Amino acid sequence: MLRDRRWNERAPTMLQLVNAGHKSLADYATIATRGLMDEIRRLAEPLVGKRVVHLSATAFGGGVAEINYTLIPLMQDAGLDAEWRIIKGGEEFWNVTKTIHNGLQGNPQGLTAEQRQIYGRYQELNAQEFEDDYDFVIVHDPQPAGMIDHFPNSRASWVWRGHIDFSTPNQEVFDFILPSIRRYDAAIFHMREYVPKAEGLPPCYIWPPAIDPLAPKNMALSAEDAAYIVDQFGIDVERPLLTQVSRFDPWKDPLGVIDAYRLVKEEFPDVQLALVGSMAHDDPEGWDYYNQTVAYAGGDPDIYILSNLNNVGSVEVNAFQVHSAAVIQKSIKEGFGLTVTEGLWKTRPTVAGRVGGIVAQIQDGETGWLVDSASECADACIQILRDPQEARQRALRGKEFVRRHFLTPRLLRDWLVLMNQLLGNDTSGAEVPVVAAV
Repeated sequence: MLRDRRWNERAPTMLQLVNAGHKSLADYATIATRGLMDEIRRLAEPLVGKRVVHLSATAFGGGVAEINYTLIPLMQDAGLDAEWRIIKGGEEFWNVTKTIHNGLQGNPQGLTAEQRQIYGRYQELNAQEFEDDYDFVIVHDPQPAGMIDHFPNSRASWVWRGHIDFSTPNQEVFDFILPSIRRYDAAIFHMREYVPKAEGLPPCYIWPPAIDPLAPKNMALSAEDAAYIVDQFGIDVERPLLTQVSRFDPWKDPLGVIDAYRLVKEEFPDVQLALVGSMAHDDPEGWDYYNQTVAYAGGDPDIYILSNLNNVGSVEVNAFQVHSAAVIQKSIKEGFGLTVTEGLWKTRPTVAGRVGGIVAQIQDGETGWLVDSASECADACIQILRDPQEARQRALRGKEFVRRHFLTPRLLRDWLVLMNQLLGNDTSGAEVPVVAAV
């Protein structure tokens, strides 16, 4: 309990507020359809002034943070009083939530009694610093999921957004957070297959995440500018480059990517590989797996293992993707995989694991390549290097698919529909998220 008192003595009265900057919906008018933009304006009108808070574990690293840096300012521009706050946690808490994260994606490791106690204690500590004075509370992923247990009389509509693959969870771990999930007014999953088979869940909505086409990570970048940026990291811009952008995480299989690269190198000796990741404070395993990846590379001078600690930010990631002969996302488990969306949006030939939400983004043989092994990944990359023109045709089709389905204005519209529904407002005529029958 001494640790708890120290937390409260030095803590502010509110959870950390994230400055997400400013964005204007008008800037997206040339990218989204007029019909979609009109629908957003119509749906936003009855929500003007409503207070909305997003709660998540971190303000950097991973898809949730990237989405929120666009979604929150666009909600604000639409007239909502939206904000984003970050929960607190010590190393012991992040270790527990990483175990929960892995367990919900099928890892057999369960939770000890001490880990359960740690999780519950940090939910209470964060709840003590949360002002329950909102119309909507949007909770992202398992880390803050239990905070709702401390607000049984909240006037807000609470929505839980799961960003990972829940299709084959460790049942013991899932049963641990299930009582909290049941308290929410709605839950959102990327795919219908992710909705857990459990009774008592709130209404479940299915919609995928999205990327911001105007963010520095996805904005138009010329081939010349991309080459100039990549060159600063020692890449030989005259030789072909394969790139995977992801956290250093066993589910992303960077070791398998290295295996695939080595097979490609047998036919294309000049090929290079960049593994570009980010280190997030809520991912304590990241450093261990980063070190494993470096060791597995074995000092190969054509393998570049980079992260935000090497000053690789959003623009640099953009440059690596634009400059690459192929963008890889060889996940063996994946909630959705926005790096696939990013590669397709940049018209890059994209090779990705046949798992999770990736299969909703790539039509195998039409817009990209879906693979099940390192050897299949290598074969796809070899096809791309042998016939870059055919590969580009697939990539062009992939970009148009992203334009129609996976850009931020569509995601904003989905949220506006759900909020109106939770308030009992008329949403007739709007394309609403699919409600899963559970």
